[in-house]
Order: sequence, then structure tokens, then C-alpha cells
Amino acid sequence: MCPLSCGQLHPYGYSKDKRPDLKQFVLSTLCVDRAVPIWGKPEDGHASDKSLNTTLLSEIAQLLADHGVAPGAYIYIADAALVTEDNLAALGDTLFITRLPATYSECGRGIAEAVARNQWEEVGVLAQTPPTQHRPGTFYKVAEAVVTLYGKAYRAVVVHSNSHDQRRQQRLARELQASHAPLAAMVHEVSQQEYFCQADAEIAAAKLRAQQSAYHEVEVQVEERPKYGPGRPSQKQPRVVKALRYRLQVTLHERAEVVARKRQEAGCFVLLTNVPTAGAMAHRAGEVLRAYKEQHGVEQNFAFVKDPVIVNSLFLKKPERIEALGLVLLLALLLWRLVERTLRVHVETTGHPLMGWDKKATQKPTAFMMMTKFAAVMVLKVGGQRQLAQPLSVVQQAYLNALGVPVTYFTLPPSG
Repeated sequence: MCPLSCGQLHPYGYSKDKRPDLKQFVLSTLCVDRAVPIWGKPEDGHASDKSLNTTLLSEIAQLLADHGVAPGAYIYIADAALVTEDNLAALGDTLFITRLPATYSECGRGIAEAVARNQWEEVGVLAQTPPTQHRPGTFYKVAEAVVTLYGKAYRAVVVHSNSHDQRRQQRLARELQASHAPLAAMVHEVSQQEYFCQADAEIAAAKLRAQQSAYHEVEVQVEERPKYGPGRPSQKQPRVVKALRYRLQVTLHERAEVVARKRQEAGCFVLLTNVPTAGAMAHRAGEVLRAYKEQHGVEQNFAFVKDPVIVNSLFLKKPERIEALGLVLLLALLLWRLVERTLRVHVETTGHPLMGWDKKATQKPTAFMMMTKFAAVMVLKVGGQRQLAQPLSVVQQAYLNALGVPVTYFTLPPSG
């Protein structure tokens, strides 16, 4: 079960469409299999995700208890906004899976220990769509860990993705540059200096070797630089050395093992959970990751209700009217997801794909895909008789069969 809320703490909301002048309202939903909403309601537009989770926990626990579902019989999956002291306390015996924010020191510690231990369980590619040349599948591996938050120990699953977080990689690149730049400037300055005695050169070399950084090390060698007398060198006799000078030959090396470990850490995140490893509700580390990744359907739900085709500008001032519109949107979303779920269950159970885009068979039909197939259906009513302007195509009949709807539905609709 995956609750998620939509909205931010700004007087007029945070608009990705660059319209800060427009007010926004929040919808909170509770979804189950294939992102089907089973509960939801409009919320205060000024409410934050963190505070909403506290309210949702108590309301959902009561709702499920009224239907005979006790804590421990379901898993509450939410995003990182769930991780607050109040929310974790409010969870009680409720099983949950969430993402531990990187702002917690326990997150970094858990990742560093998992990378150093290097005992991973390979999960593989979780994406349902086949990989392509331009969009290769992301490969996951996981490791178990334990973190302590607010005085209580929790199970943690450290997840590594070979599709590294670009922001973290960019931050690491900046750290590498910050480590290299001052050392490179120092090396350039020191390498131009000459020393009259080897002892002074060795002292300078020792000081330079001590100038190590987190990601770079300095290799220094003392090099003799002979000084010859004036005049053209003789081809018969060796040149006479008048004096010896010394310079430092300096090379900067990247700490390969340290950087490789940091790059691996940059590709990790931590899932926080109290789901047991044994018993009826047991989940292995890979199963915890799979359950969390299914949360993406909730984001798709919000993309549906925010689509300008579904909802454009609203001219509602009274809260009760906004609540009524929110209810209509949630009911529409429920029907939309149930249609999609029915189509996919049919494909999975029968093994027969449906026709998708560009006349290609698909194992993952969508409700929108189905709607486009019926966009041109026209029903003519002549007297008391109904008939189709054009007979249903094979593709249209296949979709109706997948939904369990008789092909005569357009001409002989159910009475009542």
C-alpha cells in the first residue's frame, strides 16, 4: 500500500509549469496493486508531506482496522517525507518501507559500510519495459545494514544502482576538482624552484609529500641538475660540472581505490524498513527493493489528475466545491486504474498480448491506449434500434474481451 501526497509549502504552491500566480490544492491517496487508489481526499494546500503522513497514518490504521486488517498484515510504503521522529513514532507496529534521506548521517554510514564490506546480493534489472540502446536497463544490487534513528534500531537495505545519480556524480567531480586544484598550483610553484644543496631539496620534498588530500597523493623525487662551465662542449672530453643544483620532480596521482569507492557510494541509496526477515510478512532485501520500486505508479496517478486534458484552470473558491471536484478526480482515477489493471491481468493470465501503439503487440496495455482504439466508434440510433456506423475491429473486440464486456454492449446496453 503506497500513500503519497502532492503539493508544497508555498502560499501559491510550487508550479513546475512556471505559474506561481496560480493556487494549488493537495490530494492524498492510498493505493494498492498496480496503483489502484482505494482511499483519498483533498488536503490543505499549505500542508507539507511530512505532516500529512502523521495524519494519514492514524486515519488509515483506523480505516483498515474497521475492515478487519490489523497492523502487521500490510506494508505502508512512502517516500522520504515519512522519515521524521513523529512519523516513526506514529507508525507503531505498522510495517513500512521508505527511503532514508541522505541528510541523515546514518545514511552515509550505512552506505560506506556496505561498500567496504562488498557483500552484495544481485537483484538485476527491475524495469518492466525492455532495455534499448539509448535507455539501457538499470542493474541493482542490495546489502543488509542496521541504522539507528532517534534511539531506535531499524533494518536498512543499501541499494546500489549502476545508473548513478547524476547529481551525486557531479558533486563528486566538484570534490575531485577542489582536491586537485590547490595541489596542482603548489606543485607548479615548487617544481620551478632550485636548491643549492641536496639536504634542502630533501626537506622540501618531505614537506610536499605530507601535502596529501582526500583524493590525491603526491609523488616527489629529488632530481640533480648539473651546471656546466661556459663555452662549447668538447667532443673528446666530458663536460666539466661546475656545480650541482637540485629540483623536485613532482607527480600527482589520484587515489584510485578511494575514488572508486566514492563513485560506488554515489550510486547508492538506503531503504529504511521494519519488515521482518522471517515469518508470514518476511521480505528479503531484494524483495524490499521491488516493493519500494512499485511506488512509481502513485506518481503516475498524480500525472493523470494534473494533466491539462483532465483538469485545466479551476474557478472554484469555496472549499466544499474544491473537495467535490477532488472526489470526482479520485473516482475517475479509480476507474482509469481498474481498467488498466483488468487489461494487464488478462494479458498475464492468458498470455495473449493486446495491440498497442503503431500496430505492435504489447504486454503492458494502458487505459489511454484502450481509449484511443475506441475514439472513432460511432453509435447510430434509428427509432428504437441502435447500430454501429462501422463494425468493431478485431483489436476493439480483443480489448472488450479483456475487460469482460460483451461485444454487443454498444448496440444492446445493459438495462437499468
